Amino acid sequence: MAEIKVGDERQPSDQQDHHDRQKTTSADEEMMGCVVALEAALLPCLLAMEELQHIDCSTYSSFQFGGEMAEHAKEFMEAAKKLHLYFISLQREDQQSQKEILQKEISNMEEELKTKSDLIKKHEKLIQGWRKELSCQLDKCVTEVERV
Repeated sequence: MAEIKVGDERQPSDQQDHHDRQKTTSADEEMMGCVVALEAALLPCLLAMEELQHIDCSTYSSFQFGGEMAEHAKEFMEAAKKLHLYFISLQREDQQSQKEILQKEISNMEEELKTKSDLIKKHEKLIQGWRKELSCQLDKCVTEVERV
């Protein structure tokens, strides 16, 4: 009976592994998209800061240059927020999958407990039957001994 159970569990496990790999691949692609967006938003900020260090302040108005910096910084912050939300979603998925694993384990344990309880009841009935048989045989032996 245990061999069948192991075989039955393996097939869904293989399917689950395949599904997890697909989910991981799409999650990796999503993360890379967030990282690329973050990098794309950060590079203009860095370039603008570098230009700011090398530019003569009298040539450009600080308002014009500060506006560009603020825009690049805003884009960077938006990309950072997207990446942050992505990691939060991964954490939630992990928590949910752990919850599902625990629920499955509990279900398996409950099923095993039920099966063992049924076996115990079956064996108790067998033992009661044997006791009755032994009691009858003992009574016959006592009766025969009394006759002798």
